[in-house]
Amino acid sequence: MIEFYKILLALLCVNYVAQAQEIKNFDQNGEQITRFDELGNAVDAHDGKIAYFNDTYYLYGTSYDCGFEWQNEVARFCGFKSYSSKDMVHWKDEGFLFDAQTPLWQSRCDGKTYGCFRPHVVYNKKNKNYVLWINVYDNVTGYRVFTAKKPTGPFVEVEQPRIEVNKDKPAAGLNNGDHDLFVDDDGTCYLAITDWRTTGTIAIEQLNDDYLSGTGKVATLITSGRTEAPGLFKRKGIYYVTYSDPNCGYCSGTGTSYKTASSPLGPWSEGTKISDNSCGGQPSFVSVMKINSDTIYLYGSDLWNNAARNEALANFYWAPLTFAEDGSINPMDCIKSFVLDKKGEENKVDDQITTNGDYKASCDIGGGIQRSQSFTASSSGTLKSFSITTLKSGYPTADLTLTFYESPDGLTKKGSPLAIVVIPQNTLGWSARNITTTPSFDLTLGKRYMVILKSITNTGCYGFAYSGTVLNADEIASISTDNGENFIPEKNSKLKYNLVIE
Repeated sequence: MIEFYKILLALLCVNYVAQAQEIKNFDQNGEQITRFDELGNAVDAHDGKIAYFNDTYYLYGTSYDCGFEWQNEVARFCGFKSYSSKDMVHWKDEGFLFDAQTPLWQSRCDGKTYGCFRPHVVYNKKNKNYVLWINVYDNVTGYRVFTAKKPTGPFVEVEQPRIEVNKDKPAAGLNNGDHDLFVDDDGTCYLAITDWRTTGTIAIEQLNDDYLSGTGKVATLITSGRTEAPGLFKRKGIYYVTYSDPNCGYCSGTGTSYKTASSPLGPWSEGTKISDNSCGGQPSFVSVMKINSDTIYLYGSDLWNNAARNEALANFYWAPLTFAEDGSINPMDCIKSFVLDKKGEENKVDDQITTNGDYKASCDIGGGIQRSQSFTASSSGTLKSFSITTLKSGYPTADLTLTFYESPDGLTKKGSPLAIVVIPQNTLGWSARNITTTPSFDLTLGKRYMVILKSITNTGCYGFAYSGTVLNADEIASISTDNGENFIPEKNSKLKYNLVIE
């Protein structure tokens, strides 16, 4: 028996004026939301950092859309991407920082290796260039370095860096991991390091004036072990380092702790935990952003898909840290959203959160599960295009099919198919992307129609972006109709789609 159920179909209407500065992490129900770029594709830049250059926010991160899976030997490495924004709400895809599809970079970063992660970019005022550090595992230092004239690249690799931490250890091993770059007020740059040779302690090394290598000035064993992902910053003369406590690769809900010092090279205080679960993720960064005369300390964590095969579905938690009068960081509240006003001051808006554009991504189409959507024609004419935000996961062996019918009640299909559109599996990515099809059939004003999304694949799945509540396969079984097919009543949810009638 084929199971399928429906979600109320609606156009995506985003009120840019009302939401222009509202930065969301969760919807009204506290569920994660997926951020989309200006083209309607999910933002695909993880385990990186947000930087603020020339009145513009830049998000840097690792892409998973091509199907990269950590420790899957046949998985390709996708590369590193950047996005730009003026308000941290509307993001423009700036493309890849450099071409990582070459044989050289695949040999360094694909699934047969430990992978490549953590793109961090800083600006070097002396050389008037941008410097990118990434974490790799094919050399001794654990990092490779690039420079560019623009914050979005293209970045060009320079000589591999030299650092003091684990300099005598074998190449291509678990030497140094997740890192951060911090530029002090005097222009001195520091590299915060996860030292895997000491079971995950944090170290900090001062870099040279070009930010391309270490100077040998280093503080080690800042934490006692089983930590990672440092975030180094300064506030009112006090240096802070946040970190994942404990370390846990791709885990959802590891803690965040921090230490303080009067110098980046220490001595450092005892650790203090400010969150037990990093708001559902793993800590990634703290970015210092000077906006007009104000400064915010933006905390970010990766809301991983809990080490699932498809980490392209991972989301983000972003919110400013707050501080007590003595300089200590207040425990994190895990707010649903916040607003940056013109002075850069943050305001919680949990009680005022709007719902426009609160979309999530899910994947379960395949085998015996189908999804159906109904919509009402707003005018008479030909359905020239139908765009849907969809994805694949887990290597489907058959294509995704969209079949259109009349549906007077929005629950059942009527008559023969009006159009059948096949979306080849090799045209879809692992993150939710906007795909446009051309059904080309006639619609009548006021009539209701249905599109059924299905695939005969028995491996993997196809997915979609949606807003609202969607029942899962276990809940479908208890809801059936007289014709033997299973449906779900409308539950005020909607697919992320668009259509053009001419």
